Amino acid sequence: LQLVESGGGLVQPGDSLRLSCAASGGSFSGYAMGWFRQVPGKEREFVALVTSGGSTVHADSVEGRFTISRNNYKNTVSLEMESLKLEDTAVYYCAAGRGSHIATKRTARGYAYWGQGTQVVVSS
Repeated sequence: LQLVESGGGLVQPGDSLRLSCAASGGSFSGYAMGWFRQVPGKEREFVALVTSGGSTVHADSVEGRFTISRNNYKNTVSLEMESLKLEDTAVYYCAAGRGSHIATKRTARGYAYWGQGTQVVVSS
């Protein structure tokens, strides 16, 4: 499965941004999809996931501000980000993995396929 993220950019605090991830080369609907983010010197951090069945989980740090969704017809997963904060600055990665064990899917090891990442900078 190949994953390509898009939609990153430079925004101001309080702004909104929508990230997209396009998947190809596999049976997209059978994968759980996740978004992670990483800043230099830190581990990759879980942001949100959507299972193959459509259930969603968001990290506490983004709950109520970010929304993950998937479109199995277009083979895409999106991350709608609102009320962005300075601390949301990071490279955002899309990931895909089999299975639906939520605890595992909240960690990077729960995913076999990763995109190249898209940079989000929140700055005033």
